[in-house]
Amino acid sequence: FVEGAPKDRFVIENVGSCSVQQLMVNIDLKESKGQLIFDTTARGAGVEVFQPFENEAGDITLAGAKTVEDGQDTLSLIVKLIEPKQAVSFTIDVDDTLEASDLGNIRVSGREIEGGSVKLTLGGESIDARFDRRARAELDFEQC
Repeated sequence: FVEGAPKDRFVIENVGSCSVQQLMVNIDLKESKGQLIFDTTARGAGVEVFQPFENEAGDITLAGAKTVEDGQDTLSLIVKLIEPKQAVSFTIDVDDTLEASDLGNIRVSGREIEGGSVKLTLGGESIDARFDRRARAELDFEQC
């Protein structure tokens, strides 16, 4: 996760040595320390600036939905292909919902995303990890 203004970025990088196809990615911010949500419209749960889901690099599509609803704290997507040493990314606005936050509600610190999770599913195998204070979640598939 990369905090940015006005768009925040999620980057999925393949540091392995094989191509990865049809990767299901689930991002769940329910247990994040900042009680994070996706802020995708001007009205609703978010604060001030908003940004809808936008594919930035690579072949990424939302799974099971056409949009990410304002105030959601989860999203699922499918990455069609990531080659070795390549990355795909998307942008969206993420806000915290704390009364007293590290950087204000429109910006997210590494401490605030900590506890959120990422689950990857590939070929029937699923693995998951939590975001750490560096706003990173590292996952290791045995097959690659």
